[in-house]
Amino acid sequence: MQALRFFIDTHDQQHGTFPAGLSAADFEGFYAQYEAACYAEGVIPLRTHLSYADGRAFCLNMAPDAEAVRRAHERVGLPFDSICEVSTATPADTFFRRPARA
Repeated sequence: MQALRFFIDTHDQQHGTFPAGLSAADFEGFYAQYEAACYAEGVIPLRTHLSYADGRAFCLNMAPDAEAVRRAHERVGLPFDSICEVSTATPADTFFRRPARA
């Protein structure tokens, strides 16, 4: 199995990468297509944070590389502003990196 890393891709209506007037029902229908495109490219969609009112979305995926995320977007004709590799920084992640206290 190939190692997967975390990637966030962004979409913004002001840049033409988030559909104007998108509703929750529209998103649900589109997401099924996007999910299939992701699996075809070896991408695992984990979570999408979006604001219908502001026309913005932030999508967290696991993938072998950013190119796989880009190809999944291309399969469904979804433009994006950026794709960025990220790592987690939760309290647990931070706690386990700290040196032990005496």
